Amino acid sequence: MEDWLQKIVDDDDLGLLDVKPKNARITADERLVKSFEEINKFIEENKREPELSNDILENSLYYRLEGIREDNNKINQLKGFDTFGLLKETEETPQPQSIDDILNDDDLGLLSTPKEDDIFNLGHGLKKVDRSVGGYDYVARAKKCEDFDKFEPLFKACQADLKNGKRRLMKFTTETSIKEGAFLVYRGMLLYIDKVGNFSQRNQRKQARLRCIYENGTESDILRNSLAKPMYSDGKIVTENYEEALKEFSGVTEEDKPSGYIYVLRSLSKDPQVKAVKDLYKIGYSETTVEDRIRNAANETTYLMTKVKVVTSYKMYNVNTQKFEDLLHRFFDSARLSIDVMDNNGTRHMVREWFQVPLGVIEQAIYLFQTVEIFNYYYSREKQEILKIKC
Repeated sequence: MEDWLQKIVDDDDLGLLDVKPKNARITADERLVKSFEEINKFIEENKREPELSNDILENSLYYRLEGIREDNNKINQLKGFDTFGLLKETEETPQPQSIDDILNDDDLGLLSTPKEDDIFNLGHGLKKVDRSVGGYDYVARAKKCEDFDKFEPLFKACQADLKNGKRRLMKFTTETSIKEGAFLVYRGMLLYIDKVGNFSQRNQRKQARLRCIYENGTESDILRNSLAKPMYSDGKIVTENYEEALKEFSGVTEEDKPSGYIYVLRSLSKDPQVKAVKDLYKIGYSETTVEDRIRNAANETTYLMTKVKVVTSYKMYNVNTQKFEDLLHRFFDSARLSIDVMDNNGTRHMVREWFQVPLGVIEQAIYLFQTVEIFNYYYSREKQEILKIKC
């Protein structure tokens, strides 16, 4: 090295010429490990797994762990870092390998076409069981729906409501969801309950035959509990069109004026802790339009001092909207978060009008309150579902 250059290097007391190599961009695998190590650290410090609580950080760790547990690929990547034995691979539903597999998995009998002269009918010499229509040993089979033209507009309207958000899909949790006029989805197929027959007692359970119409133009008279059984694992309920249901319940006419609005908001906060919370919504009321109410959101602690987005809102008729809001808050109290917010003057506020609840569940609760059925239900934060109170 030239003497003059060596002299410059030797005189670099501040280390200005020490160029550090650029850090390599963090990979997705490294990010996954880092996020899992945060869970390990929490358990090490608290001697327990993260749980649902009013603490935003703990909530985010809880849902992060649940998400990892549902993904076998992530579980395999994290085996070497699972210090506390948190992860076990989940059993995956086997894919059908043959036509027989598909037919054997046809719980609703949509693929069955029984024939009296079927060569596989082994009834010769065996005692026949009474399988008359209406009898419990009768096996329901799908057949062509002769008056499907009457139901086709209903299916199209339901599909349109799902598309524009007036209806939503929710997890099937109770057999009582199978009622006249209800839409359900089983493995991607939309079905409509046209009629529920008379209930009879069998094996200490109430049974009733249905007239069930499928969107493919077929129908069956399946037993209610026979339909419910596969729905628990692969089914969804379609919520009602809430706007129409609320109007119908309230006896609203075109001349009536709304008494206020119930609204659901999502925060647009850039705070990492707020952004990390899944299904975080504010439930509120306003006597003016929702747009007017949130116009100054960025300067109000109740909105976390930031802009918000209106997710959904309802015109309320003939009810005290403030009291309605209070009832909703009480119902979801177990999912209420306490969020520490500082206003423009540096004063701290504890905001408690934000809830960690799936949007579809909030909408279901609003409807149940209007029909007064809500008092037969409670919200399970652990399952994130509205469940019926057992007597």
